[in-house]
Amino acid sequence: MEEAGETGEMNAREAEEEPKPSLFPLFPLSDSSLQSTSKVPQWLYNPSFTTDLSVVQESLASRDNITSQEREEGEDDEEIPQAKPPPYDLLKSSASDEDRDTESRRERRGEKNKKKKRKRRRSREQADDDYSSRKSAVHAWAGSDTKPAKDYYFDSRGDRDNLAFGSLYRMDVARYKLHNSSRLSESHTKVWNRWKNWDLLVDGDEDIDALDGKLRSGGRYWSTKFSALERHREFKRVRIFALDKSLMVPGEFIPLDETSSESADGRSPSKMEVIEESWDDEVLRKTKEFNKISRECPHDERVWLAFAEFQDKIASRQPQKAARLQTLEKKISILEKATELNPDNEELLLCLLKGYQRRDSAEVLIERWQKILMQHSGSCKLWKGFLHVMGSDFSRFKVSDMRRMYANAIQALSTTCAKLCRQVHQTVKPLSVDSSVVQLEQGLVDIFVSLCRFEWQAGYQELATALFQAEIECSLFCPSLLLTEQSKQRLSEHFWNSEGARLGEEGALGWSTWLEKEEENRQKIIAEESAQENEGGGWTGWSEPLSRNNVTSKDSDDFVEDAVGVNDAGEEFETEDVKLEDDIEDLLKKLGIDVETGVEGEVKDTATWTRWSEEELSRDSEQWMPVREKYGASRTNDALDREGDEQLLRVILFEDVSEFLFSLSSEEARFSLICQFIDFYGGKISSWTSTNSSSWIENNISLEALPDSILEDLRKIHEVVNRSDGSSSNFNLEFLLGSSTDVSRRTSMMKFLRNAILLCLTAFPRNHIMEEAALAAEELFMTRMNSCICTVTPSRALARTLLKNDRQDILLCGVYARSEAVFGNIDLARKVFDMALGSLEGLQLELQSNSPLLYFWYAEVELANCRGSSLESSSSRAVHILSCLGSGVKYSPFTDQPSSLQLLRAHQGFKERIRALRSGWARGDIKDHAVALICSAALFEDLTSGWAAGIKVLEEAFSMVLPERRHQSSQLESLYNYYIRMLQKHHKQLKLSAITESILQGLQIYPYNPKLFAAFMEISYLYTVPNKLRWIFDDFCHKKPSVIVWLFALSFEMGRGGSRHRIHGLFERALSNDMLHNSVILWRLYIAYEMDVASNPFAAKRIFFRAIHACPWSKKLWLDGFLKLNSILTAKELSDLQEVMRDKELHLRTDIYEILLQDEIES
Repeated sequence: MEEAGETGEMNAREAEEEPKPSLFPLFPLSDSSLQSTSKVPQWLYNPSFTTDLSVVQESLASRDNITSQEREEGEDDEEIPQAKPPPYDLLKSSASDEDRDTESRRERRGEKNKKKKRKRRRSREQADDDYSSRKSAVHAWAGSDTKPAKDYYFDSRGDRDNLAFGSLYRMDVARYKLHNSSRLSESHTKVWNRWKNWDLLVDGDEDIDALDGKLRSGGRYWSTKFSALERHREFKRVRIFALDKSLMVPGEFIPLDETSSESADGRSPSKMEVIEESWDDEVLRKTKEFNKISRECPHDERVWLAFAEFQDKIASRQPQKAARLQTLEKKISILEKATELNPDNEELLLCLLKGYQRRDSAEVLIERWQKILMQHSGSCKLWKGFLHVMGSDFSRFKVSDMRRMYANAIQALSTTCAKLCRQVHQTVKPLSVDSSVVQLEQGLVDIFVSLCRFEWQAGYQELATALFQAEIECSLFCPSLLLTEQSKQRLSEHFWNSEGARLGEEGALGWSTWLEKEEENRQKIIAEESAQENEGGGWTGWSEPLSRNNVTSKDSDDFVEDAVGVNDAGEEFETEDVKLEDDIEDLLKKLGIDVETGVEGEVKDTATWTRWSEEELSRDSEQWMPVREKYGASRTNDALDREGDEQLLRVILFEDVSEFLFSLSSEEARFSLICQFIDFYGGKISSWTSTNSSSWIENNISLEALPDSILEDLRKIHEVVNRSDGSSSNFNLEFLLGSSTDVSRRTSMMKFLRNAILLCLTAFPRNHIMEEAALAAEELFMTRMNSCICTVTPSRALARTLLKNDRQDILLCGVYARSEAVFGNIDLARKVFDMALGSLEGLQLELQSNSPLLYFWYAEVELANCRGSSLESSSSRAVHILSCLGSGVKYSPFTDQPSSLQLLRAHQGFKERIRALRSGWARGDIKDHAVALICSAALFEDLTSGWAAGIKVLEEAFSMVLPERRHQSSQLESLYNYYIRMLQKHHKQLKLSAITESILQGLQIYPYNPKLFAAFMEISYLYTVPNKLRWIFDDFCHKKPSVIVWLFALSFEMGRGGSRHRIHGLFERALSNDMLHNSVILWRLYIAYEMDVASNPFAAKRIFFRAIHACPWSKKLWLDGFLKLNSILTAKELSDLQEVMRDKELHLRTDIYEILLQDEIES
């Protein structure tokens, strides 16, 4: 053993003297080093593998000796291997001939076995050579001076056993044994022995089942002992700790990134430290840090919010309820101190109120909300939070209470807006205040639209429509008179109670125009009366007036006679009413209905409640327009009188809407009101706001059904999934919700919407977004009214009428031409485009600035018309159109392909015009025509220079804007959507990773954009495994939860027939989120999935009661229980549900007695 040890030491010294080659060389070695190992495979050409193995053998032998010595010392916790038995020699004896023959046969048989073993060994060696040939492409190794072509190589052929058995071999997975890190400073021998003993246990090809029981019970990944130890609060862990400086930065500026890894003094810029601490130590350390930072930066809200969030983390680790409540008290005290130092910070106030909500009762919580709102009455965010709390409290919810809270919010915010407007007029430089006014008014519009949506979903559709009519009249068409608020209210009431047509009705003129017409008519009447008096002229003599006593006596006599008649009629009516009531009671008793027992005992069949809910839905879809007060006055027949009484309930008085009206002074807020009005009634409108805006997010959360814009994207995903899987699954989100739109309702609604938009165009002249919405509403109205196929574009008549009124509206020409192209009239569309572009020079400069939009629309229309042989012609036309825009020459209709000189001028012209946009974009001044110019330049480069040049133009445009300005810009979001469409168009030429990375980068900026999610699904589903898509969806659901993310995740799983557990988990995770807990559409989808797909009615029943508890205002959600759960709910339960609906003051239009009478009549 000593000689072997000396030989090993000499070999080690020689190895140290020689230069050490790298273990995995990246560069090729010299020829001399390869000669000695010519028989070794090429991928093993490494001098490190030719080292004398005696050193390793001797070290292993020495390790065995150490092991035997330790075992002899008496380690009880290690298993002692049994010693080999002593050998015994067989005695020699004389063998017979038969024994010799037997021995010779055995020898021959042994030689055959040896030959077979040699063949098997050769075949294994040959297989190893074949297996090792996967490394043959590697010609460069580490340590060489030659630079390789690649810095790394992929091992494309792994372990074949993984494919054979379908998983990794469990003994190949690294396993570790926990040790106390405090003993790291002890001798190296103990650490080596500990590692050695563990290695001896798991060495070899032994399976886990072959190991001893102690290993099975004490393994790190499968034993309860270590799992409990990991969760112990005093268990210490070694961590790499870095000081988080982000909390110490106040936030008034953007810190520069530290590019260098070391500072001037040679130290690392970020302080890194390896520490060993338990959970209690971490709590103590972070508490000290937060206390220190909060004292140094008391006005930084991020410090206080992080401190409060850390208390939630502490509470999650505490199993006792009392300890969690104590931590909650500490969190509340922290936030109270933060709000004391920062009394106007809305985020801190909301966080404090959420803490109060977890601790206090409902009455105390509302008192705290009211106290804070009294101090911050002009905060839209706080009012929205308060309305959310009031609406989600099932025990206190009533429609009248919510309506009163909305009125308080609107009045408080409108008063604050009026004060700010007065301050704006008094200041010399009102720019900063003006921006605050715009932001506050937009928040006020959001709360008003939320009120209208609440009334609509609670069943008061007529009131919601009347609110929109009254507010738009008050904001857009208010008379230009210097009136006080009280005078304005009186004039508005006079207009509302008159016979003048309101917004959306036929012949509507607007409040101001109607008032002018009324004044003109009044002046005409006065003039006519004065003219008649002048024409009569002359003396007519004295006339004795009637005596006042005589008049009064006659009037009194008439009054007495009328009173007597009324009394007699009243007595007759009373007797008739008594008889009528007796008849009704007798009729109900014949039907088996006892009026005295109430509704609970009268309906014993669930089918009756089903028909009642269907009738209720039908009336909701029909009765959404308010009725004038004179509607029921002209009825004479008894049946018609009863119908008139029902119609009178749909009359909306001015007192019903007056407390919700306010005035808007900014154009942005007015335009936001009109756009949300169009979207509310299902109109098609292009992107008018960013998907990151609060209005867009709140609109998605409050959805009851899927809008057409989102349905289009979800249908694309469903088609992609079915096409790639080769199946046709009908279980999609549209199938679950069913067809809830009535054709007659949509037809009348589109007519109402068209009339309203046309009237609003007088306040927003030459607005192409509203003009496009008006033509789209006209198309839907005409298409649904005429079920036959239209041979003429439905909106052609309306478009031509608008063009006659304003022939200089070139964007209207573009909108009209695009609609003609959609219906296949490409020749007419070209004529309209050519006419509009040819008349640009004679227009004003303000109108000429919108020309990029017209050029870009024309080019897109030509490219969309590419079919077969017309592909080259359409692309040439598009290049000609874009070259005219880039070069700045006067447009001329297409005759031939543009010359190379014209293309060069257009290329340079686009560069110069884009360069001129840099200063404006840097300030955040981004217009629609500027975005159209960028898109035109990218499309021009794509058609002439290739797709790479076009994509480069778009990427350079994004670099002109600061990253923080991209989030709230709808123009930049539309530009990014076009960028993704171009990437999709050339996905075969691009790498999949580049497209996916661009889409995911866009989703980081716009996480609520359905177009980006649809593009991501279309690209990724074809080239990515489904499990990776699930990871990405789960990441977005965790970081940026929204209704859009969960809709696409659910659509993906249902389209491919995903696991029910996965879909169930998606629903539960979505509805456990505080923001999405009140999403009606998610609850409705969950109920429909459990009933129609999972076929679990009992689970659907439980989910239904959870849903109405979270969203008590949604009438459609309540009716889903009647329609879908009638097989599991009894008639008594359905009757109780209707009583609760009445108690919550939801608007019910149908009485159950009507259904019973209909059944009796039919029978």
